[in-house]
Order: sequence, then structure tokens, then C-alpha cells
Amino acid sequence: MKVLVVAAHPDDEILGCGGVMARHVGDGDEVHVMIMAEGLTSRSGFDTATGKEELAALARVAKAANGRLGVTEVSLHGFPDNRMDSVDRLDVTKVIEEKIASFAPALVYTHHAGDMNIDHRVLHDAVNTACRSTPGHPVRTLLYFEVPSSTEWQIPGSAPVFAPTWFVDISATLDAKLAALHEYQSEMRDWPHPRSYKAVEHLARWRGATIGADAAESFILGRLVR
Repeated sequence: MKVLVVAAHPDDEILGCGGVMARHVGDGDEVHVMIMAEGLTSRSGFDTATGKEELAALARVAKAANGRLGVTEVSLHGFPDNRMDSVDRLDVTKVIEEKIASFAPALVYTHHAGDMNIDHRVLHDAVNTACRSTPGHPVRTLLYFEVPSSTEWQIPGSAPVFAPTWFVDISATLDAKLAALHEYQSEMRDWPHPRSYKAVEHLARWRGATIGADAAESFILGRLVR
């Protein structure tokens, strides 16, 4: 099976579904990852004079992290970080549509609609548009993941709540997910921040306990076509 992960920023893909990606690879599936925003320029202290090298370094880290999971291809598209709402939605959607047309994935993972981060929400809508059920469209399953330090930070009532309906046992691949995240050391934070290694493991253990497994990742099902 061909699997496509569409993530906003470098590390979102591993945080959201790194364990599942490793499972897909182990099952012989081909996994491609699109990282849509560059992930740095919105941060305070970003130096435009040295920024080009910082962005190149983060791109190398993204490729190394996904390489640990056996991902076949990682593409980085350079949309403005935390400013994707300033870009015409059609421009974002077309990039995703072109990838779907060339790769023809049966399964797509992307962000939840109610995340705090604006780039996540823009991508959720763009992926939905790119995956609309036109005749002969290859995508049969569409799943939305959660991202620590965005999904759970949204205020109840301000956006749809992440209430997972789809769970995948990652007991055998949690270590691979955490190892991939260690490539993203610059993006991780100290406990008790939700984007710490300890918090990521706790979330996986809790999602696992929800289904009687050692560890799991959870999703909301957008569409399943049989």
C-alpha cells in the first residue's frame, strides 16, 4: 500500500504518526512524507542573515528523522511558518493534489481540524480538498492525527475537540518513534512540556491503555471507502 503523510512543520509527522509510519514500513508499505511549512521564520530571534543555513540544517534533520523510520521520500515545500493562512488556499491544495496525482496513495494522514496552530488547520482543509471523492480518486482512507503542544492546547468550544475513533497499536514501534524524535532535538522541550520525550511516551502509553495495548497512536477517521 502507498501511504502519504502531510504535515505542517518538521517534527509534526513523527509526533503525529511516527509509530504508525514505522508499522507501515514494517508491513512493506511505501511511505512518503510532505512537510509543507519551513518551521523556523516565525520564531523570535530568527536571524535572516544566518537563516538560510538554519533552514537547511532543519531540512537535513527532517530527512534523518524520517530515514530512521524507513520513509521512502520526504519533501519540504517551504511555505511560511505559522503564516500559511496568508497563502492562497488553492496554492497549498495544488501542491498536495500534484503529489496525490503522481504517487496515488491509498491512505493519507494529516492534521486535526481543531488544532491551536493555524498551519495545522490550513493543511487540514487543503488535504480535505485535495482528497475530495472525485471519480477514480486513489485515496480510500483519510485519517487525522493529534500533535502534542497544539491539539491539546486548543480551548474547548473554540474548535472541534480531538475525540479519537481510530487506534493503532504501536507497542513494537514506539522506540522507533522516540528514536526518530531524537533527531529533532532542537524542536523538543523539557518535561513537563507536552512536546517532551517523556510526554510523548506518556501519551502513547495512555492511548495504548485505552485499547488494552502497551502503546498506541490515535486518529479521527475522516473517510473510509471500501
